[in-house]
Amino acid sequence: MIVDCHTHISGLTEDHQGTAERLSAQNTVDKCFVLAGPGLSSEQANNEVAEFVGKYPDKMVGFAVVDPTKDDFSNKSLTKMSEKQSIKGLVLYCSGCDFHPAHSKAMRLYEIAQELKLPVFFHNGSEHACGNLQYAQPFLIDEIARTFDKLKIIIGSMGLPFVEQTLVMLARHPNVYADLTIKIERNWQLYTTVLSCYEYGVLDKLLFGSGFPFADAGVCVEALLGFNKRLGDTNLPTVPRGELRSIIERDTIKLLSIEQ
Repeated sequence: MIVDCHTHISGLTEDHQGTAERLSAQNTVDKCFVLAGPGLSSEQANNEVAEFVGKYPDKMVGFAVVDPTKDDFSNKSLTKMSEKQSIKGLVLYCSGCDFHPAHSKAMRLYEIAQELKLPVFFHNGSEHACGNLQYAQPFLIDEIARTFDKLKIIIGSMGLPFVEQTLVMLARHPNVYADLTIKIERNWQLYTTVLSCYEYGVLDKLLFGSGFPFADAGVCVEALLGFNKRLGDTNLPTVPRGELRSIIERDTIKLLSIEQ
C-alpha cells in the first residue's frame, strides 16, 4: 500500500475544483490524506474537505483544520466530525495561526484527540507561509508528546527548516512521526534529510508525502527510489534501496491506527 500523507485541495491554491479533480485522478497511491487548508474559515475548509472525501471514501482520508485559540471545539463536536463527516485526523497551523503548540487550549484539544484516536498533523514550517516561525519549531511538541503518549503526532515536511529538531523528536518519542514531503528540485536537501534519518535510525518513522498540488506523487516516488543514483560516482554514503522502498510502501493508515 502507498499512502500519500500530505495533500491539499484548498487553502493553498486558487483553482480548488481543478486541484480536487487532479487529486482524485491520481493512480500512483492507494490512499491520500487530504489536509484542510488555513485560507478559509475552519468550518468552511472542513466542510469542503468532508464533501470531497465523501465522494472518494475508499481513497481519501480527511484531516480537519482547527485553531484551538479561536475555534469552538468539544468532544461532542469532534466526535460528530469524525463519525458524520469521515474526518480521521486534525491538522494545525501553529506558525500560520500564531499560537504556541502547547497553548492551554491546544492541550485540551490534544486530550480529546487522544481519546478519539485522531492523529494530529503539525503543518508549520513552509518558508512561503506568513506567521510566527518560532512556533514552527518541532522541539515545542516535546511537551505534547510526553503528556499525551498515546496521541499519534505527525511533524509536517520534516519540520523544515528545523530538521535536526525533528530528528530528535523522532528518536525520543514512539508516538511521533514525520512527513517526508519530497521536494524534487532540492536534491541536496532530500539527500541530507534521508541520510540523517538513516544515521539516526529513524527511517521507520518517516511517512511518504508529496505536498500535492505542488508535486505529483508519482514523480516523488521515482525521486525517492532513484535516491542513490543522484550520487553518481561520488563516494558519498548511500541508503539501502529496501529502506527507501519501505518509506513509500509503509501502511500509514495502520501505523496511525486510523479506523476506516
